[in-house]
Amino acid sequence: MSPNPKNDIKLLRISYLRGPNIWTYRPALEVWLDLGELEDHPSNLLPGLNERLLAWLPALVEHHCGVGERGGFVQRLHEGTWAGHVLEHVVIELLNLAGMPTGFGQTRSTSQRGVYRMVFRARDEQVARTALAQGHRLLMAAINDQPFDVAQAVTQLRDRVDDCYLGPSTASIVAAATDRRIPHIRLNAGNLVQLGYGSRQRRIWTAETEFSSAIAAGIASDKDLTKKLLKSCGVPVPEGEIVDSPEGAWAAAQEIGLPVALKPSDANHGRGVALDLSTEAEVHAAFAVAQAHGSEVMVERFARGHEHRILVVGGKVVAAARGETASVVGDGSSTVVELVDAQLNTDPRRGLSEDCPLNLVETHTDENIVLELQRQGLAPDSVPEAGRQVLIQRNGNVAIDCTDQIHPSVAHAASLAARVVGLDVAGVDLVAEDISRPLQDQGGVVVEVNAGPGLLMHLKPAVGAPRPVGSAIVDHLFPEEPGSRPPGRIPIVGVAGNNDTQILARLVAWLIHLGGSRVGLACRDGLFLDRRRVSHGNCARFDAARRLLMNVAVQAAVIENGAEAILRDGLAYDRCLVGVVTDFDGAAELGEFDISETEQMARVLRTQVDTVLPHGAAVLNAADEAVAALAPLCDGEVILYADDPLAPAIASHRTKGGRAVFVRGGAVVLATGTTEVVLASLNRLMGRHQRGAPAAAEALRRSLLAAVATTWALGISNDLIAVGIETFDPDLKPYFTTPEPFAAN
Repeated sequence: MSPNPKNDIKLLRISYLRGPNIWTYRPALEVWLDLGELEDHPSNLLPGLNERLLAWLPALVEHHCGVGERGGFVQRLHEGTWAGHVLEHVVIELLNLAGMPTGFGQTRSTSQRGVYRMVFRARDEQVARTALAQGHRLLMAAINDQPFDVAQAVTQLRDRVDDCYLGPSTASIVAAATDRRIPHIRLNAGNLVQLGYGSRQRRIWTAETEFSSAIAAGIASDKDLTKKLLKSCGVPVPEGEIVDSPEGAWAAAQEIGLPVALKPSDANHGRGVALDLSTEAEVHAAFAVAQAHGSEVMVERFARGHEHRILVVGGKVVAAARGETASVVGDGSSTVVELVDAQLNTDPRRGLSEDCPLNLVETHTDENIVLELQRQGLAPDSVPEAGRQVLIQRNGNVAIDCTDQIHPSVAHAASLAARVVGLDVAGVDLVAEDISRPLQDQGGVVVEVNAGPGLLMHLKPAVGAPRPVGSAIVDHLFPEEPGSRPPGRIPIVGVAGNNDTQILARLVAWLIHLGGSRVGLACRDGLFLDRRRVSHGNCARFDAARRLLMNVAVQAAVIENGAEAILRDGLAYDRCLVGVVTDFDGAAELGEFDISETEQMARVLRTQVDTVLPHGAAVLNAADEAVAALAPLCDGEVILYADDPLAPAIASHRTKGGRAVFVRGGAVVLATGTTEVVLASLNRLMGRHQRGAPAAAEALRRSLLAAVATTWALGISNDLIAVGIETFDPDLKPYFTTPEPFAAN
C-alpha cells in the first residue's frame, strides 16, 4: 500500500458512440475523466507504477502508441504520461487478453484542467463498459501499490464477451460481410443480425438465413420424415422405423438386423443417440435415453464408419469435417472420470466456450457416455485395469477437416439432401468409412439434415485448415452481379449543418421520391416514409435514422445529422452515397461537449464527409471557405455550390474539372469543368414559393443549390430536378400521419 494513496480517477460521463464519430469510423466508448490530483502526477512521478503495470500486463510492450513502434507506450510511461492515457492502454490490453483484439484508442485534454476525453474501440457496449471498470480498478491498484488479480479480471471480461458478443458462427458471417463492405445491424441481444440496409437487406440468425423456411426447418427436425423424403429421391439412408416402447424397439431391431442405432426423432447435437447396439438389454437401455430427449424414438440400421458433417450453402458443398471416437487407457489406479479429465479434458481444444472446437467430456452427466460404459461393464467411478482401452464416445467429436477429400458423388448426395429438405444452409450428417469414395461402394448413408448448423468445426477445426464458411454464406446472400450497385446498400444522403437543413433534407427526399424510389426521411420535422409522417418532433437522431435503415420498404434514405447527434451517438450508417455539409454554425449550443467555437465544428461535421463512399460525392458549401476546405477528406467526388460563380473555391475546383452549382444571370447553372448547363431560372424555380410565407421561401432559397447539387450527384435528371423544386411544398400540412406500423418490417 502506498503511504500516500491517490484519489480515484472520476468517470464523469460514459457515452457509447454507435456509429461513425469524431474519433473513428467504428463504434467506440467515449469516457470523460477527471484526474483530480493525478493531473500533477504523470507516470514517471508515481513510484513503482510502471513496474507494476508491466508485471501485470507484460504485453503493454507491444503497444506502439504515438511513437509508432514496439515499446512506444513503455517509452511514454518512462518519459511521463498522464493517467487518462495510461487507462486507455490498460483497457485495450484487457480487451486483447479477453479475446477481443482492440487496436484503437485516443485520449485528449479538454478546456478544463485535469479533465480528458478518452475513447477506445468498442464492438459491444456492455463488454466495453466491463473493460473500462476493470481497467479503472487495475490502474488505481497499480498507482496505490495495492494487490490486483489480473487473471480474475480477464476471466470476468471474457465471460462478459461470451454473454454479450456474437457467437463464433454469427461473427464469422458478419466479418465476411464487413470484408465485402456490407454493413450490419444487430437486431437483438443474441445472434439475429441484419446485413445491408433497407430494401437491400438480408437477415441471419446464426447460420440460418431469411431464405431458410420454417417448413424446411420443420422437416429437418423430423428425422423420420427427412429419411422418407431423402429415400424417395435416391439419397442413401439407413433403414429404420419409429417405435413406442422398449419391446417395440427390440422387435424392430431384430427385423432390421443387428447391430442398430437408437435416436430421438426430433433431437439434435447428438443428444440421446446410441450406436452399435446388439443385445436386447442394450436396446432397452438406449430406448430410455432416447425417449428422454425427444418426442419419439427411432430404430435404424447401424452404419459402420466415421460420422461426417457436410456444410451445404446455396446447393454447394463448402466444407466437410470428420469425427473420431474418444477413448482413454486405464492405469490400474484411476477411475474413468479421472482418466477422462487427465487424458481428454486437458486437451486445449476442449472447453465450454464457443471458441473451443471440441467439447469437454462430461462423464457423469452425459447419458450416452454412461450407457457406453455400461456396455463395457463399467461405470464412471470404475477403475479400468492398466492398459485397457475404454471407449468413451462414438460421436460428438466432429472437428477434423476433410473438405479436400470429399468425393464428387458424396458432395452431390449432400447437396441433394439439402435441396430435398428445402434448406439453403444445411449441415448434412452422413456416416462413411471413407469420404473419398462413393457412399454406395461402402454402405455409407445420410443420417440427418440439420437447419442452422454450427460453423465452429469448420472455422476452427481440431485438425486441418479452417474454411471460409462465413464468406460462403455472405456470397450466397449477396451474389456478385457485374456492374451492379454495391451489395446490401441503398442510396443514403446525409445532411449535416445547422441552418435550414431540415428543409434541405425534405426537398432532397421529395426529388428522390419523384424519381421512383420509396424514400425514408429522418429530420428535425419528423420521420417520413414518402408523403407519410410517421413520427412527429425532432427525428434528426440516431434511433430514428436506424428505423429507416431497418425498414425493408425503404429504397433510399435521407438523414439529417446535427452536430449534437454526431457527438452523442455517431452516425446511424457506416457510409453514405452523398454527404452534404452546409455550415458550421451552432457551436454555442454544444458547451456540454466542450465545443464553443465555430472552428471546432469542422472536426465534428467532417464525419459526414469522411463516410462518403468512393463512388459517391460530398456536396459542400463553397461560400464558406472552412466548409469547402473539407473537400480533400472525401473518398469520392466533390461537388461545390454557392451563389457566386467566382467564389475562389469554385473557380479552383473547376480548373481541375470538378463539378459545381451556382447562379449566373438569374439562372441556376450546373458546371463540369468549363462545360456549363443551365438548369432553369431562379424565378421559375421559386415562382409559386415566392407567393407563400416569406420565411419559408427564404429558407427554401438558401437550400435550393445544395439540393440541386445533391440530386445531380444521385443522377436525377435536370428536368425532374427543376419540376420537383417547383412542385415542392415546404409546408408540413400536406403530409398525413400514419400509426407506428412503419416500424414493422
